[in-house]
Amino acid sequence: MPKIRSIEVLLIQVVIYLAIWLTNDYLATYLSLILGSICFFILFFTGIAELLERSKISKNYFWFMLMSVIAPILAAIIFFLLGGELSWDDL
Repeated sequence: MPKIRSIEVLLIQVVIYLAIWLTNDYLATYLSLILGSICFFILFFTGIAELLERSKISKNYFWFMLMSVIAPILAAIIFFLLGGELSWDDL
């Protein structure tokens, strides 16, 4: 089974997030905020734990988690560059 690289994970996640952004910007806003922040805090705390005591966790884990933090941000930027607007914010 071929290994999947972190750039491929980033591209897959960006496509999924962008599909959500293009169909439902309200849901995408909250999913991006929630999932992106969860991945960020997991990465942050595991990074601190790794600095304190080395573990057998592969460096790929940290790259995958970083890509999971970057993907919703990148998808939102692409959405707004394509001319998207927050339709639920017009109240």
